[in-house]
Amino acid sequence: MTDGLLTSQEIIHSDPVFGQLSFDNHEQVVFCQDKETGLKAIIGIHNTVLGPALGGTRMWSYQNEWEALNDVLRLSRGMTFKSAVAGLNLGGGKAVIIGDAKTQKTPELMRKFGEFVHSLSGKYITAEDVGMTTADMDTVHDVTPHVTGISESRGGSGNPSPVTAYGVYMGMKAAAKHQYGSDNLEGKKVLVQGIGHVGETLVEYLTKENAKVFITDINEARLEEVSKKYGAIIFAGDDIYSAEMDIYAPCALGATVNDECLSKIKATIIAGAANNQLADENKHGLLLQQKGIVYAPDFVINAGGIINVYAEIAKYDKAEAMKRTENIYHTTLEILQIAQKNQITTHQAALQVAQSRIEERKKQNLK
Repeated sequence: MTDGLLTSQEIIHSDPVFGQLSFDNHEQVVFCQDKETGLKAIIGIHNTVLGPALGGTRMWSYQNEWEALNDVLRLSRGMTFKSAVAGLNLGGGKAVIIGDAKTQKTPELMRKFGEFVHSLSGKYITAEDVGMTTADMDTVHDVTPHVTGISESRGGSGNPSPVTAYGVYMGMKAAAKHQYGSDNLEGKKVLVQGIGHVGETLVEYLTKENAKVFITDINEARLEEVSKKYGAIIFAGDDIYSAEMDIYAPCALGATVNDECLSKIKATIIAGAANNQLADENKHGLLLQQKGIVYAPDFVINAGGIINVYAEIAKYDKAEAMKRTENIYHTTLEILQIAQKNQITTHQAALQVAQSRIEERKKQNLK
């Protein structure tokens, strides 16, 4: 280092933004900082071929800024494919705010974040994600129209979590149809990991179908609450992956389908709401295929939320949003069949469907 500046060689070895493995031809990455409110945020815009980039804002206590950057890059990329597979005229984007949502989030911070979103002139539309609430989206809406998931009293659709859960449930039933020959989940042992808003609603759907539901979460109070409410069994073991389960439903953070998981897992279906479930898309997608485990790609079956908030861009129609979300069943089945026919992973099959739609739109735009 010379005079406090990095040499060109040192910059190469410092793993710059464009060198990140998760940087996949992103169109724009915006770093946002405001000293007065303490805001530190990153907005990732991956692709806008199909339309403006829509994706939620996540507030999380990241270990460092590189971790936050990697997260927003992975998430925004996933949103591109999620919207494309769902047939929406939207691109992929995401935002992360670095900090503890319980202690550091303030209305002033959210308004300042909204100002940064507004500065992008509609290229990025934000929504609710981990650490965010409908009330937070209403605060952002005070300074920009480029936000969805606002409260119903302000013309929005409210919390999208119930619709997300319905889509995951539909995708899980499709995976069961493919794996077992029937989409009936009665008596199936399902482990739901993470019982936030989406996880809890998924537990409700599964309970109504008389599945045998097990739940796990770092929040013990939530476990007790959901167990009492739905009769779900709190998983008491130390190793969730070795448990005798039919279906594993990761509904917390990503990368739980990893080397450790796949060396132990006994479930024959993985279908959950968490984003970026595969720690390594290629390696772990292939291992799932080799083990005969049906993996319902996360960005296919958790698209209910984006379908729901997309409906806000026009006049919100809940019935239409639910109808589109129910179609996740058929989309999932189609992707599982493509994977089986072409001897590729289900993740690769889903990417092919998404990328073919994006490429087709590119050709149309060039005409």
